[in-house]
Amino acid sequence: MGKIIFYEDRNFGGRYYECTSDCADLHSMFDHCHSIRVESGMFVIYDRPSYTGNQYFMRRGEYSDYMSTTSMNYCVRSCRMIPTHDGSFKMQLYEHFDMGGEMMELTDDCSNLMGRFHLSNFNSCNVMEGHWLLYEQPNYRGRHYYLRPGQYRSFVEWSGMSSRISSIRRLMDL
Repeated sequence: MGKIIFYEDRNFGGRYYECTSDCADLHSMFDHCHSIRVESGMFVIYDRPSYTGNQYFMRRGEYSDYMSTTSMNYCVRSCRMIPTHDGSFKMQLYEHFDMGGEMMELTDDCSNLMGRFHLSNFNSCNVMEGHWLLYEQPNYRGRHYYLRPGQYRSFVEWSGMSSRISSIRRLMDL
């Protein structure tokens, strides 16, 4: 079970809201958010309702001024708890939309997709086991996207602005 607390002011001040599960619309819970404390578990926060918009991965810790840490604005509008996964990890990456073209399979982290598979982008994927973070830059940097098990027929389905993904990391209980 995870627990995340959103505070309206920096340094954990002001009104706050505790969350222990997915929440598609946080707007009614608080006006703005300047600091966050993750007491347990892992979460992805979004700057728009219904798990859309820019997203940021949050693990256990204190973020007294999360805007400077994440470069997000003060709007946290939804959050998703990432469940603990104790099994194996498996993801298939496809060159084209709708699971077409060349397929590459991952079962572990990959810090540089271009170096490993010699492809600069892919357009769809099938997450068969585990939860993953996709990063736009090598070495787990830049904008990232959370994927849970399921088929993603287009990069738009994981809220991607482009199909350029350069590194991928498994989400394990850290």
